[in-house]
Formats: sequence, C-alpha cells, structure tokens
Amino acid sequence: MSEQSISRFPIPDIEALPDDIKDRLIAVHEKSGFVPNVFLVLAHRPDEFRAFFAYHDALMEKESGLTKGEREMIVVATSSLNQCIYCVVAHGAILRIREKNPLLSDQIATNYRNADISSRQKAMLDFAVKVSLQAEELGDADMKEIRQHGFTDEDIWDIGAIASFFALSNRMANLTGMRANEEFYYLGRSVKTRS
Repeated sequence: MSEQSISRFPIPDIEALPDDIKDRLIAVHEKSGFVPNVFLVLAHRPDEFRAFFAYHDALMEKESGLTKGEREMIVVATSSLNQCIYCVVAHGAILRIREKNPLLSDQIATNYRNADISSRQKAMLDFAVKVSLQAEELGDADMKEIRQHGFTDEDIWDIGAIASFFALSNRMANLTGMRANEEFYYLGRSVKTRS
C-alpha cells in the first residue's frame, strides 16, 4: 500500500458502479463537499456496501432515546479502543459537529472516563466498550447498572448494536488500510487565538 493510497484493495471507478451506489456517492458529495473514503473502499463489493450502509443508517439516523451526538460518542470511544484511526477521525469530526464542541471528540478518543460528559453518558460508554471488547462477559448486573442511568431496553439495544456494528467497521477499516479523508481532520474545529 502506498503512503497516499486509501485502501489495500482496488477502488472501483465511480462511473462503473451500479446506479444506486453511484447516486449515493453523488448525494454524499453534494451534502459534504467530498466523498468519505469509506464509501469508495466498500464500493469494491456492491452487495456488502448496500448491506453495510443500510444497517449503518438504521442505527445512526433513526429517532431514539440516544441523541445523534451520543451515538457518535459510542463510535469514537469504541473505535479508539479498537485502534481504528479511520473511525476515530471521521466520527470524531461528526461528533464535533453534532455536539458543537471542538474538544469533546479528542477527549473521548483519548479517555472517555475523563471527558466532559455526564455520568449517564459515561455509563453508556462503559456499556458500549464492554459490548465491543468483552461481550462474552455481559451479564444481568450490566443490564441493571445501565438501566439505573435511565436507559430503556430499546436504548440498551441501540448502544449494543452501535458498538457491535462499529466493531465490524473498525476491523474492516484496519483490514483494508482505510485512510481518513484530510477534510475530516478540520471539520467542526474552531480556530481561537489567545490575546
């Protein structure tokens, strides 16, 4: 893999992609001004691309007891522990935008337990991390603990499903050597100077 390559695997020609995938790439470009590399890398396998993004959208775009920012917190915290640079960088940018906070994603990626978030959100991330790294150890005590922070069973499912889905995403990003777009590094950051 060359230093500037976005994947260890071939990147398809956008014009050669099935129309539904091509249309999605165009829509993403129109919305954000660039095409995130995850779309290009996963387009290598169109059927898997469709399945991946259908599940992604079902988890990340719906109305639920979790805010969109909290969903991104789960992605950043678990992706950091799974050592996935792509997801930490890309979803860190989305978290900065969703929470209107240029500091939060770096705090969560480094050590969410010391981040400027609520005790409820820390409990959410503790649970998500356990799902991501030690799901075989989950038990009734974990469910009782997270319920004490006001999460419903549907919220708990969402937390676990997001952590699980992004464990897959993290592993695919590392397998492919997926490189984060440079644009992600700058999104949601404000430049302040001290006087």
